[in-house]
Amino acid sequence: MISQITPEILQQLHDLIGNAYVFTDEETRNEYGHDETEDYVFPPAVLLKPGSPDEIASILKLANENNIPVTAIGGRTGLSGGALAIHQGIGLSMERFNKIITIDEQNLQVVVEPAVITQVLREAVAEKGLFYPPDPSSQGSCWIGGNVAENAGGARAVKYGVTKDYVLNLEVVLANGEIIWTGANTLKNSTGYNLTQLMVGSEGTLGIITKIVMKLIPKNNHNVLMLVPFYHANQACEAVSAIFRAGIVPSALEFMERDAIDWTLQFIDGLNFEIKPEIQAHLLIEVDGNYPDILFQEAEKIMEVVDQFQIDEVLFADTEDQKNALWKMRRSVAEAVKVNSIYKEEDTVVPRFELPKLLEGIKRIGSKYGFKSVCYGHAGDGNLHVNIIKGDMSDENWNTEVTKGIREIFELTVSLKGTLSGEHGIGYVQKNYMDIAFDKTQLQLMKGIKSIFDPNNILNPGKIFPDKV
Repeated sequence: MISQITPEILQQLHDLIGNAYVFTDEETRNEYGHDETEDYVFPPAVLLKPGSPDEIASILKLANENNIPVTAIGGRTGLSGGALAIHQGIGLSMERFNKIITIDEQNLQVVVEPAVITQVLREAVAEKGLFYPPDPSSQGSCWIGGNVAENAGGARAVKYGVTKDYVLNLEVVLANGEIIWTGANTLKNSTGYNLTQLMVGSEGTLGIITKIVMKLIPKNNHNVLMLVPFYHANQACEAVSAIFRAGIVPSALEFMERDAIDWTLQFIDGLNFEIKPEIQAHLLIEVDGNYPDILFQEAEKIMEVVDQFQIDEVLFADTEDQKNALWKMRRSVAEAVKVNSIYKEEDTVVPRFELPKLLEGIKRIGSKYGFKSVCYGHAGDGNLHVNIIKGDMSDENWNTEVTKGIREIFELTVSLKGTLSGEHGIGYVQKNYMDIAFDKTQLQLMKGIKSIFDPNNILNPGKIFPDKV
């Protein structure tokens, strides 16, 4: 479906949004042709930077009439290739949509444009005593629009939920250029089909999001953070479910294998943690609230649970600096793995009680196909990020055996009542594994929805759906 941008169409695009916002040079196209997905680069034929919903509507109307693919491009922090213009066409950078429009302190809501950085939004509402919980590891660079498109999660999802749980209403430009609102700015809505939630996680395949209405909650004032070292990684996974069964719902519960921490400590200057050679994994556990006495009681209960396993001395973060250092270590794992080796990252998720079986199976599959994996993630949600490391594998085995191994990992995940992605989306790199999670009927239903929104298949084509259904 590679389309040609003719000189006539290019001139129309110049006329629609102005010469300053149309780019055809190779350097710009290459810059916007990649995200954080491995080493893929797919430059669009032309890169546009529109500044209003009406401009996007005009662009999509033109593209729809001429069957030109359009790929929305956000902060380019994605890990599934969702923003890659694999069919060239138009790359639609949303970077000029970067305003927090209103913070409604009476209704605890915010109206925001898609290019606002997640951390900027979180800090802006925190100044008003409010809290936007979703906090992906890339929150300092990822955009709210991308979070909505991928239904991003983060460490606090275990207690507070993921992006979809905060989206109330969306302004969306459809493939034919029509502009709609998908819902209402209300906390309850049982009026017709839920178009808002259909758009969340749709990865730019159903429409272009231009405004987002999100709910907020009151900010908690206190937290307790602890780092628990385990001598056995499977016991760290077992402890996750045990903590919840004991009646505690942490605000964060993160799992990190030994290599994940070792590589991160080498990568980040100023982090000083002594880890005994026998330690195989850590859990980073946080509880939060407004009453310190209750938090300390919850921490004591957690200690009773983890003491049932083989653990070393637990580190309680006594100061804000120490808390920040622990979170910096956790949030830097992905980047540390990336600089250490060529890798592929899978985003598996299972019911949390099945985590030990998932981890054991991943290691077994790695041994079978000759690859090493480094695992970490949001264990409280059952969400395990699996980084498959190339190391000294031959290029041939990397391109053939690893693919077989990934398929077996996903088959194991689904057999444990899990699914292929918890928060990174399907995009380009996972689409040909979708047959593991869905049968033909389910995939055809999804494609039918896509065809109603986008009958000419111009919006982010080649994503989510397998090449053969």
